[in-house]
Amino acid sequence: QVQLVESGGGLVQAGGSLRLSCAASGIIFTINAMGWYRQAPGKQRELVATITSGGNTNYADSVKGRFTISRGTAKNTVYLQMNSLKPEDTADYYCNAVALGMAYWGKGTLVTVSS
Repeated sequence: QVQLVESGGGLVQAGGSLRLSCAASGIIFTINAMGWYRQAPGKQRELVATITSGGNTNYADSVKGRFTISRGTAKNTVYLQMNSLKPEDTADYYCNAVALGMAYWGKGTLVTVSS
């Protein structure tokens, strides 16, 4: 089992920045990849960014050049640096981890970008 806890969401004006954090606990040595997804009201959950245990990253086209995913030195923490935020980035952001073929989710953190 892997437990994920997100933090760092909040209210920010358009053009501003936020940094989300996700801390994993449990059998973290089995984690293959971690990432961030988001879900806006009335929309499906979508991928934002992922990072593998080898450090390979992948981004949604909508956030490329604005968001950066990274992992902490202890490898059980993943960050999402969000710059140049837009109102359309408003959503609940969820941390995800894949371990031994299972997907685990955090409870989410709300990001609201005002225009």
